[in-house]
Amino acid sequence: MVKLENKLKTQRIKIGILGGTFDPAHEGHLEISKQAKKRFGLKNIIWAITKQNPFKNKSKSNLKSRIQFAKKIIGKNNYIKVKFYEEKIGSNRTVDLIKHLSNEKKNEIYFIMGADNLINFHKWYKWKSIIEKCNILVFDRQGYKAKSLKSVTFVGANKKSLTFINFNKVNISSSQLRKV
Repeated sequence: MVKLENKLKTQRIKIGILGGTFDPAHEGHLEISKQAKKRFGLKNIIWAITKQNPFKNKSKSNLKSRIQFAKKIIGKNNYIKVKFYEEKIGSNRTVDLIKHLSNEKKNEIYFIMGADNLINFHKWYKWKSIIEKCNILVFDRQGYKAKSLKSVTFVGANKKSLTFINFNKVNISSSQLRKV
């Protein structure tokens, strides 16, 4: 039985999910995607674009424009797929997207986020369930490390499923780009 479980585990496909409004997509999204693929052996990364982040103001650009621009930023990195799941799964909640993608037992899910999102992750709908269902990869962002490492989620999470990643940060954000 153990041999069969180990065999199934080794055959699982590692999928990364980077979710957000991507308003706009930028080099920082691309760089953390590249790093996640390289460091964790991910086969594919899905940029799961949402119509609206419940914690942010209304997006400046429409969904279609954001999807087109994200595809342009990706360039020849064909392991990254830009997807919009909300109509298909009937929800914009991360936990529902992870459940949907986990339904295929062959997938091992890695949810990718910036350290700024970890600070308030405990306010996300069913956040504990998200941590139980996938691996969380938290990429450091300039000015957020100390707060994120003291966050409710980081302090209380199982460190086997949550990894904080130090790397040479791309000092850019979508909100900074919108101000330009």
